[in-house]
Amino acid sequence: MTTIHHDAQPNNECLEGPSASVPVKAVIFDMDGVLVDSEPIYFEIERSSFAHFGAPMTEEEHHTYVGVTLESMWRQVLDRHQLSNTIEEALSYHRKNVMQTMIAHEGLVAIDGLERWLDWLQEKGIPVAVASSSPRALIDLIMEKTGLGRYFDIRITGEEVLQGKPAPDIFLYAAEQLGIAPAHCIVIEDSRNGVQAAKSAGMQCIGFHNPGSGRQDLSRADRRILSYDDLWAIKENLPFDEQLLAKSKGRNVPEGIPPV
Repeated sequence: MTTIHHDAQPNNECLEGPSASVPVKAVIFDMDGVLVDSEPIYFEIERSSFAHFGAPMTEEEHHTYVGVTLESMWRQVLDRHQLSNTIEEALSYHRKNVMQTMIAHEGLVAIDGLERWLDWLQEKGIPVAVASSSPRALIDLIMEKTGLGRYFDIRITGEEVLQGKPAPDIFLYAAEQLGIAPAHCIVIEDSRNGVQAAKSAGMQCIGFHNPGSGRQDLSRADRRILSYDDLWAIKENLPFDEQLLAKSKGRNVPEGIPPV
């Protein structure tokens, strides 16, 4: 599949809007295209599944499905292309196709710079969660294959909520599991649907421009980045809760030396 380069530039200005002054107490990550560069793999799997059911697919239409649940995608595909197959048939075939491919895939690794960022969040005592439209089995598989599972005890899937992205349900449920009010969460997303879901949940959002995710409109995000190096460079300017950071400073002070 041809790689699509984005015209948009990263937005390195301060977070804007009414939520900008609200301290951040947790970070919620999308998975595909944010933790692991898996969207190009999915695109190829999906194209093979679309061809299997006789659905001609343009790149433009295909990119509209980034970030939505499999069920939502296939309901739209079956309807748009007037296919006679049932949603159960489509989902059964496609899920098997995805799992077989991803189990065999040797190139699943965390996106460059991500683990340094996760280590920093862990050091600062800032809780994290992954909230992905992907099925539970796939989330767990990717967590295991990339080694990212050690960071994410809280893993929310689109299967657990009534409505998938762009509805806010998945992020609201992630905040509930974290025990933190939505306004105090910041989301990292690579898709238009995901950004819309985060903003509808009343959360701040960082849009991650990943060329592998296709041409995504991330304009509603409070800030836009091209890499985790961009995020690392501005981490001190993000509105993290001062009490959390102060506690982490206290934990890192050598024994016998009182915290400042």
